[in-house]
Amino acid sequence: MKIIILGAGQVGLSVAANLVSEDNDITLVDINPSALQVISERYDLRTITGIASHPSVLEKAGAKDAEMILAVTNCDEVNMIACQVAYTLFHTPTKIARIREIEYLKNSPLFAQEALPVDVLISPDRLVTEQIQQLIKHPGALQVLDFADGKVQMVVIRASYSGVLEGNSLRDLKNKLKDIEYKIAIIYSSGKPIIPNGDTIIKADDEIFFISSQKSMNKLLQHIRIKDKPLKNIMISGGGNIGLRLAESLENEYKIKLLELDQKKATHAAEKLKNTIVLHGDATDEELLNEENIDGSDVFCALTNADEVNIISSMLAKRLGARKVMALINRAAYVDLVQSNTIDIAISPQQATIGSLLAHVRKGDVVVVHSLRRGAAEAIEAIAHGNESSSKVVGKKIQNIELPQGTTIAAIVRGNDVLMVKKKTIIEANDHVILIVSDKKHVAKVESLFQVDITFL
Repeated sequence: MKIIILGAGQVGLSVAANLVSEDNDITLVDINPSALQVISERYDLRTITGIASHPSVLEKAGAKDAEMILAVTNCDEVNMIACQVAYTLFHTPTKIARIREIEYLKNSPLFAQEALPVDVLISPDRLVTEQIQQLIKHPGALQVLDFADGKVQMVVIRASYSGVLEGNSLRDLKNKLKDIEYKIAIIYSSGKPIIPNGDTIIKADDEIFFISSQKSMNKLLQHIRIKDKPLKNIMISGGGNIGLRLAESLENEYKIKLLELDQKKATHAAEKLKNTIVLHGDATDEELLNEENIDGSDVFCALTNADEVNIISSMLAKRLGARKVMALINRAAYVDLVQSNTIDIAISPQQATIGSLLAHVRKGDVVVVHSLRRGAAEAIEAIAHGNESSSKVVGKKIQNIELPQGTTIAAIVRGNDVLMVKKKTIIEANDHVILIVSDKKHVAKVESLFQVDITFL
């Protein structure tokens, strides 16, 4: 696929790196020539220097025959105008824009074809806020992912030492939880993927990917989670878009304190929020954290724009007694460095955004993509089309489908029914099939399974 990516920031670069590895024709546009020089030396793609919304720059980038434009610059207005230019002058079929400003997002008529022709809106701030909400709703989870409009959930749990999971074989666990419908799709042990069977023993620090219907997942987590006391007190550092959104979404259910260093932002947050205590102060100030009873906080969320501040304040909050700490981290190199040490969960806006973008790039009828393991693996929801003659999966038992190594089919959604698959489960037309691909290089093979023969009508 011929794709133009506008913006070589963290999101643009992450998306480009993902798409280049999948044999796409990528052109990356940015106003910073030195950044593009470094990128072109690392990746097999074309680079264009210029303002992303200018018609001459888009023409030079190949907009006349591009199949898709991803406008992910740091400026909402540039992204919107670029999509308008691509539609009006070059008739680009698919236009995706990153939009951060809430004022734009809450006025959806703006993005109709007759107004601003943006086919898909991506809001990293909204995606990150929803991700944190899910993690707060499911204490103990490392990741919570939705499929099939929420009918299915996948929750990643790390097995703790002397916890209820450690030392159990999957068969033993199934016997203990025999009244609950679930499947363990994959286990990462010492960083390596395992497609488990009944004899697989769960070890401490293993990352276990549970999949179930939403209703069954709640029951499952009640059984396997360490019996934590309910979450009540949440402290948020950072009153920008994400911090403000999160406080607004949680303040009616939890006791929220929000710390913001910038006086204007703190004042704005105080005016916007109804049931949140807003404090003007520095989240790396030990004295302030102690004064605000950080040791009574169930969750501390560091959501400023500075990775280093988020890391330091999270580590400090943990040392001073916060039960669980999360840090927003933009630099991919920092994520592996800090997660599972002092910081419980590192939130990556890039990984949250990439999944939403990839769902529109995938071949076959792929409707949901979630990036796993910092982009090394993926969870995919694909729709099976065709019949036994035209499809590689329809009418076939799971055990007879030639899946790439390290790939597993975890569940099927058939209408309103959620099926935990077994070896003899047969895939039917229009099934939503949920797969885990432990090695991203096999994604193309998985896509090809869900592409029907060209003669199928």
